[in-house]
Amino acid sequence: MTGLGRRKFLIYGSASLGASLLLKACATNQPADTTQAPAPEATDTAATPASSGETVKVGILHSLSGTMAISETTVVDAEKLAIKEINAAGGVLGKQIEAVEEDGQSDWPTFTEKATKLIDQDQVVTVFGCWTSASRQAVKDVFESKNHMLWYPVQYEGQECSKNIFYTGAAPNQQIEPAVDWLLENKGQEFFLVGSDYVFPRTANTIIKEQVAVKGGKIVGEDYLPLGNTEVTPIITKIKAALPNGGVIFNTLNGDSNAAFFKQMQGAGLSPDKYPVMSVSVAEEEVRQIGPEFLKGHYAAWNYFQTVDSPENKKFVEAFKEEYGQDRVTNDPMEAAYIMVYLWKQAVEKAGTADDLEKIRLAAYGQTFDAPGGKVTMQTNHHISKTVRIGQVNEEGLFDIVWSTEGPVDPIPWNQFVPATKGFACDWSDPNKGGKFKQA
Repeated sequence: MTGLGRRKFLIYGSASLGASLLLKACATNQPADTTQAPAPEATDTAATPASSGETVKVGILHSLSGTMAISETTVVDAEKLAIKEINAAGGVLGKQIEAVEEDGQSDWPTFTEKATKLIDQDQVVTVFGCWTSASRQAVKDVFESKNHMLWYPVQYEGQECSKNIFYTGAAPNQQIEPAVDWLLENKGQEFFLVGSDYVFPRTANTIIKEQVAVKGGKIVGEDYLPLGNTEVTPIITKIKAALPNGGVIFNTLNGDSNAAFFKQMQGAGLSPDKYPVMSVSVAEEEVRQIGPEFLKGHYAAWNYFQTVDSPENKKFVEAFKEEYGQDRVTNDPMEAAYIMVYLWKQAVEKAGTADDLEKIRLAAYGQTFDAPGGKVTMQTNHHISKTVRIGQVNEEGLFDIVWSTEGPVDPIPWNQFVPATKGFACDWSDPNKGGKFKQA
């Protein structure tokens, strides 16, 4: 790891509320709290952002080093591609976008430090950033206390709806829940849950356990690894014992752990015909780096795959490869990162200002974009409507789409399978509702 000793990282990953792919600083060995009280009113404590001269400054905050760099560096590439395209077309409000880039180093306190720097010192007008819920939750208080704006591009566990964050990845009902339904119908009733030990996997598995119980399935095992840990042999042993005749494995591992997991699954003879793995954090880039030979036949649930057949996607893939190399691939978090820059740009232009964050927030509601994965719409709960897809890894390392919704699915941040949040919703267009309210 760069900039973070492995011992220190693992301490943060399991003791510091488990920081991992989605920063909810939690991730101890206890299930994550799946409820959230409404956020306190934000106060303006930061210096007012300014779009001075001929540029508009934005922040880019992702892990360019450490265990999450395998995934996050590609998201940065997608964001920079969108900025380059927008600038080439005249910029935003007639000004060029200037990106200030920071490395979160796969270390959650570093994310907090860098977010503060981008807002206070660099005075960016918005930040595009984070991958793990651990990193997002590490910076959430910063953006709320300073009344600033974060755009977050990765699927996550839900159970959150911040006034200061726009979420362009999937909520659980746009990824995890459809994947569970598909598995129950097509692959079996017995599930073994494998995840990294932090907020996203634990909260996701809380949802999965509730859903499987309602649908008549069975959870036969559940195990976690500290983020970045590659000692997967004990988990493989538990899977074989719990599913001697085969069964479904739902995978919420993140980072480098996935490489060890899939290689040892194959080494142990657990083939996808008997032990199909459904992943929600493994996309084309991870397949490319791990090796298609280790993942062929397994599945992933996302909203976008490189193989989506649409004019918008063809244009996106060609532009990305032209910019970064013909050997590169696109994936769901990259697409979500790419489109969030455009959604922000459209909101700024509708608001007529890059500095007034309240006007921009209100202008974002209802914004649509013909994304590579299909048309998306920003809802008043700060999440977007988007199509859901399930893909199977082929020998080329891409995904054959085996199932898809007919069109966009509306996001539901507060999970309706978890008793503590059933019946709750989010609507920031109504001051009386905000981040969490009980529906009538």
